[in-house]
Amino acid sequence: MASSADRVIAVLRNGHDDLTAAVARFTPADLARPSGASEWDVSQVLSHLGSGAEINLATLEAGISGGAAPDGEFNKGVWAKWDNASREERAAWVVTANEALVRRYESLSDAERESVRISYAWMPAPVPVVASATMRLSEFALHAWDVAVAFDPAATVAADAAPLLLGQMAGMFAWVAKPEHLDGKTATLAVELTDIPESFGLVLGPEIALAETPADPDGTLRLPAETWLRLVTGRLKPEFAAAPVKLDGPLTLDELRRVFPGF
Repeated sequence: MASSADRVIAVLRNGHDDLTAAVARFTPADLARPSGASEWDVSQVLSHLGSGAEINLATLEAGISGGAAPDGEFNKGVWAKWDNASREERAAWVVTANEALVRRYESLSDAERESVRISYAWMPAPVPVVASATMRLSEFALHAWDVAVAFDPAATVAADAAPLLLGQMAGMFAWVAKPEHLDGKTATLAVELTDIPESFGLVLGPEIALAETPADPDGTLRLPAETWLRLVTGRLKPEFAAAPVKLDGPLTLDELRRVFPGF
């Protein structure tokens, strides 16, 4: 039976192969297109994915060997290399860098997938391989969407990735949610994901948090899992919101977009 780590690593492979096929078709003009990340062109998103792959690989290797995790100076050097690269270099390098990371995850034995612990400077304690791979999948899937939507405004987050990323969202609210944009309004919504059997509560007030599905919510938000991910990461802009979203209650979808402006 496949473990949780196996499933995440398999989805990382699928995403990498899809991105590789897309990048092979890109022209210089394609690389200069505005992406779904408002301040980046397509090549800059590829740069972010590629530099992230290099840093993640070094971090993973440190966890496997028991050595010291790369420090801030290492990261700065990687970012500088990619920032100074041409658009065409970024497109070529991202394929190589991400292939190396995915292949290293794939190379881990069953025992290593269970036993290895990986340290991140911003995490309170080392995490298992499944957590490390899921964090990378979150970064990869969302930024792969930033690339895809430059060519297709109806693009969605990869269907195999979205269900695996739902557990990541609550931990992100502390830095992605902006409760001040509610202008003092409060509400508790029941969130119903329409493509997988999952529901939960969304508490909106001085703090934004997930909760158990409320028995008597102030309103209900119904949407697919990938659309929920795009909403809370600022990727459900009106020009991209192709998926059906149904919201009733005291808040509008535009108000929710302001609470989750993205990163």
